[in-house]
Amino acid sequence: MSIDAHCHVAGKAERSFICARPDAPVPEGPALVRFYGYHPWDAAQVDEAALSLLRRRLEDDPGAGVGEIGLDRLRERDVSDSMRRAFAAQLEIAAEFGRPVVLHGAKCWGQVVAACRPFSGRIPAFLFHGFSRSGGLLPDIGKLNGFVSVGPAVLNDHAVNYRELVKTIPDFMLLAESDATEDNFAALPSIGEIVAKIAEIRGTSAALLDALTERNAARFDAPGLTRLGD
Repeated sequence: MSIDAHCHVAGKAERSFICARPDAPVPEGPALVRFYGYHPWDAAQVDEAALSLLRRRLEDDPGAGVGEIGLDRLRERDVSDSMRRAFAAQLEIAAEFGRPVVLHGAKCWGQVVAACRPFSGRIPAFLFHGFSRSGGLLPDIGKLNGFVSVGPAVLNDHAVNYRELVKTIPDFMLLAESDATEDNFAALPSIGEIVAKIAEIRGTSAALLDALTERNAARFDAPGLTRLGD
């Protein structure tokens, strides 16, 4: 079974972990695991009303997690105070409900790891979506019961450093993702293609890699979700 560990529109895999804003239409489907949260680009909109809506979504959906949340330096040189507040508030809610979290950390993964450390044990698992930094942070991610999802960039023959990182991700942390959105859906490869390339890079078979990511997805899944394979 191919599992997409991070997307915003489902359809590139047999089962998908899909992230949506709490104020967006609720994604439906038996093959979906839902995550609700405010992306760091939306941090300025995260007020008490927005956080109350996130709580209601989690109350209404016991199998849902929190995400995509985090910090970002793609658009600005420094992480803003509003972004840090929005991230911290959503981590607190995830801890309150005991839900797993999907993380964003473009150009500031070290800061994301530091922000998550106080929640170790209170938040059951963390998915570091699109992680592309050197492997130096992987031991710290592992201590958080963290997972790292590898995306379509692995298919780019020029992404030499990224492919080297993919070789070093421990088996127990590895997942695959499409990061599919309405805008990029048609141009993206399937999860099967991504898994096959990861397997080739790591010197294993696609079937074994697919089974590995299925097991890891089951360990990461949200409370109340029927576990994969049950």
